[in-house]
Amino acid sequence: MAISRDSRFIVYSAVSENPGRQDKPFLYLQRLDQREARPISGTEGGLSPFLSPDDRLAGFWADGKLKKISIDGGEPVTLCDAAMPFGAGWAPDNSIILADAADSGLFRVSAAGGDPEPLTTPDKTKEEYSHRLPHCLPDGKGVLFTVMREDFDLQPRIALLDLKTRRWRILMANAADARYIPTGYLAFLRQGTLMVVPFDLARHEVTGQPVPAISNAMQALNVLQTERNTAAGQFSISDSGWLVYAEGGILPDMQNSLVWVDYQGRAEPIASFKAPIYSPRLSPDGQRIAYTSAGRDNRLSIYDLNRGTTSQLTVEGKAFWASWTPDGKRVAFDWSKSGRPNLYWQLSDGSSAMERLTTSDSSQYPGSWSPDGATLAFVGVYPGTGGDLLLLDLRGHRVTPFLNSGFPAWYPEFSPDGRWMAHVSFESGREEVYVRPFPGPGGKWQISHEGGREPLWARDGKRLFYRSGEAEDWPLVWAVDVRTDGGFSPGKPRLLFRAPGLGVGGPIRAWDLSLDGRRFLMVKLEERKSQPVTEMILVQNWLEELKRLVPVK
Repeated sequence: MAISRDSRFIVYSAVSENPGRQDKPFLYLQRLDQREARPISGTEGGLSPFLSPDDRLAGFWADGKLKKISIDGGEPVTLCDAAMPFGAGWAPDNSIILADAADSGLFRVSAAGGDPEPLTTPDKTKEEYSHRLPHCLPDGKGVLFTVMREDFDLQPRIALLDLKTRRWRILMANAADARYIPTGYLAFLRQGTLMVVPFDLARHEVTGQPVPAISNAMQALNVLQTERNTAAGQFSISDSGWLVYAEGGILPDMQNSLVWVDYQGRAEPIASFKAPIYSPRLSPDGQRIAYTSAGRDNRLSIYDLNRGTTSQLTVEGKAFWASWTPDGKRVAFDWSKSGRPNLYWQLSDGSSAMERLTTSDSSQYPGSWSPDGATLAFVGVYPGTGGDLLLLDLRGHRVTPFLNSGFPAWYPEFSPDGRWMAHVSFESGREEVYVRPFPGPGGKWQISHEGGREPLWARDGKRLFYRSGEAEDWPLVWAVDVRTDGGFSPGKPRLLFRAPGLGVGGPIRAWDLSLDGRRFLMVKLEERKSQPVTEMILVQNWLEELKRLVPVK
């Protein structure tokens, strides 16, 4: 949402009530002297609106483009390609500062359109993963923006870019999406709380301590989808001191549970506790479950089935996927404190510190181990590929490609005898499960039909399971009998059960199989209590409240 500088109107993005799968959002114009808002023609698909300095034009994202349009509607003008809406601000010199990717810096493009000019590059030596949510200061000399350490950083930082020198410095920790208020304040968000702090525009310096102003402002944090975890706040402040915002805070942690699921789809609880459990793996002896938490704390934990106790393996940073070594002594996992995750491992009893296995500028996620424990198959996510299948040789700590076909590939899974590799590839134009000989060369066999992901071998190697489906049918669980004597021969897929509400994952599988092969280890999802935003709160003369909260000296 964006309120005009003189508080006469608000432009916001919205979708129709009870939208269907084909419905797209529009930008709407709400004049504050009128009862009804109206859609702005020409803004189908419009997201993340922002206003020009004279309030006559609105910028927005739609169809992978940055566009502008008159607030009265008409034919939109495309300014440049812009993949995702990670924030934009309209500068006094009629340029636009934007960020268009989860890991990008800031760019500048003319408001007349053209090729974006790079302004910043995140400094990895200072734990900078991305720059986003730019807000242009009215003096035309500086830009406020948000610095993320990694995709799901819950405590980002606010920085200020000097447009003349192209240098920036951190202003505040644990802060995001800052906006300047003309009476000498910054407003920003701190995990769903709208904060204010005195700010000297002439010196570009914070001059006091932050004070909470609104306790429950909606902010896009703790969202599992990278492209939606922007840290953006749903608020806007006019120069005349009116505030508009939506309530909601950040998304709460999920409260999921571990369950056994039989071949008919019947679920049985494993443990009494609930947590934002994401990706469980059963130890080779069947006595422990390694799982990660996807929430405020992204930790790797071990649950002991016999004792009913949980111990944390990682105490800082973030881990999303885990894979037991075949002897059960160690767990490999992806981990990062800032930037992109690489591969690590650690003794499963926690008696040793984690040890780094790979060093790469690309994200890496552990898939499965060869039966002899000498090779770890993993996914490397490189720019432009979407995912490649790679092999880590533990004897020489060498990384080599297994599949580099030019198509995105995920979910590498060694067969129990180590002779075959199941995986998912996008080469047909959608995700399908394939099997190839290991280490190769050889042909390939398509296992799934009409889509498939998360392949899982039966313990005896005579069957492959996978999941598929969309919307209310997700996930469908399928089984395919296979023969490996004298070559490889797959049978016809058959549907085992439909079980909505059971957790899925990618690019690594998020389920496992019991030792007896009769039950699946899965995550039962509990819906997060998040309601659609159907109202905005307008606070008139909010600057008077600011003067009371934070007197400017």
